[in-house]
Amino acid sequence: MSTDELVSIALEMAGFRKLPPDSEVYVPGEQIRRLLVALDVGVAELLLARELGCDGVLAHHPAGGRAVLRFPEVLARHVEFMVEHGVTPDAAKAALQPLVNRAVLRAQTANYDQVPATARLLRLPFLNLHLPLDEIGRRAMVEAIERYQLELGRDLTVQDVIEALRTLPEIAEAATQIMVPVGTIDRPAKRIAVVHGAGTNGGASVAQAYFAHGVDTVIYLHLAPEEAERLRATGSGTVIVVGHVAGDRVGMAPYLAELERRGLEVVRLGI
Repeated sequence: MSTDELVSIALEMAGFRKLPPDSEVYVPGEQIRRLLVALDVGVAELLLARELGCDGVLAHHPAGGRAVLRFPEVLARHVEFMVEHGVTPDAAKAALQPLVNRAVLRAQTANYDQVPATARLLRLPFLNLHLPLDEIGRRAMVEAIERYQLELGRDLTVQDVIEALRTLPEIAEAATQIMVPVGTIDRPAKRIAVVHGAGTNGGASVAQAYFAHGVDTVIYLHLAPEEAERLRATGSGTVIVVGHVAGDRVGMAPYLAELERRGLEVVRLGI
């Protein structure tokens, strides 16, 4: 299998037409038979892949290059999601701007070519797929909640949403537990936003925009403690935290299963 085929399969499964800015083929290659896959790949993982006899490496998170430098561009999907849930465009853009500003400055600090350069020297095909796999995971979580509500035949509580997410094996079997750092499990969850597949979580400002426009329950993969404190101070809305690794696995699992179905040997590193 080639790196182009790896990309094509992910885009097809995610319903995307082109590779988003947070995903990149760093070293193209063909005839990949044994693929090392990890959430995060650095120089050590590339050397491990060579040691294990892998002839290609796939990272989930950006590992350098344009995927790091252009990462702030994918944050715009937060605006799309907020507008879909009733947030006005102006309010959505204002809520997102602090996150974009931080991401742009953070990209300036990155040693963005060290890992790709190592892969080039090793002549090891290497790519990362971030947003496409997150979109697969986001849809799976939305469908799990909708399916659970249909089975119950009533409005959900926060606890019900947690139980719905636990129907996904990647979450049910995770070492981490779903948390509710903002709100309580007995609250109603009438309007729910699964905020995933937009680069990273939106922090307090994005969650507040949802709450101000009638969404009572926001689902993130992770939330910084200081952001949770800001939201608790407002006293409105609920944030459910799925867990970063667990949430990423929800999107990666069906993709990797499809690669294996097509005959590729997948060596999983911590996923």
